[in-house]
Amino acid sequence: MLLRAQVMVTGIVILLIIVIALLAPYISPYPYDEIDFKNILSYPNREHLMGTDQEGRDLLSRVIYGSRISISVALGTAALALLIGTLYGSISGYIGGKLDELMMRVVDVFYSLPDLLVIVLMTLVIGRGVLGIVLALGLTAWMRVARIVRGNVIQLKNLDYIQSARSLGASPTRIVLVHILPNILSPLIVTISFSVPYAILAESTLSFLGLGIAPPESSWGTLASTGWQGLRTFPYLIVFPSLAIFITAFTFNLFGEGIRDLLDPKRVRA
Repeated sequence: MLLRAQVMVTGIVILLIIVIALLAPYISPYPYDEIDFKNILSYPNREHLMGTDQEGRDLLSRVIYGSRISISVALGTAALALLIGTLYGSISGYIGGKLDELMMRVVDVFYSLPDLLVIVLMTLVIGRGVLGIVLALGLTAWMRVARIVRGNVIQLKNLDYIQSARSLGASPTRIVLVHILPNILSPLIVTISFSVPYAILAESTLSFLGLGIAPPESSWGTLASTGWQGLRTFPYLIVFPSLAIFITAFTFNLFGEGIRDLLDPKRVRA
């Protein structure tokens, strides 16, 4: 019961965050770029629940709009990692042999590279927009998915029902798509649920360091980076964007843990 409640509650929170991001133009109390020189650096009050920034812009509106960038980057990264990792791991695990060894050495090479270095180089080449950040983060997150898919494919490909499908003339593509991948959805769902908070934190870190989303677009990370400059005198500027990052990442982590435990028969029985 506790596991189901955990998954249900965190799932509702995640859905709420996504809905807020989608409906940002309709639920934000002010336009995210509206400047009000009369309310520059106002502390939270009735008119501006999270206060205003150094240009008089409503911080709540900017946090709501920032969720669009942060959530888009997170979900895009997870989708790209899933696509590349599943394709790569399926080919490596099913074919096996020397090709499998070669492909796994490539994964080891990618693992040996510092993620931050790869991300920075990719953003310099592609650009600091949403697409560039998604591609950069996706190309550092697919290796874990590939290893999980490969391990599961190796376990399943020699089972009787797979051998039967092969003897009936089923192509490798059909065997993988129809008979193997549907049976490894559980670990894939868990892996992707953990990829989302990784992407949120990575994008926030890049934006905080000035290497992420380029102005005039803003994410939670860019808002936190701007707020850091006034930490001592105007702490609310960094507190509210940081809370949004923490709550979202923590919720996705709890959701992933709940799904993992719920889909594991041993844990459920325990």
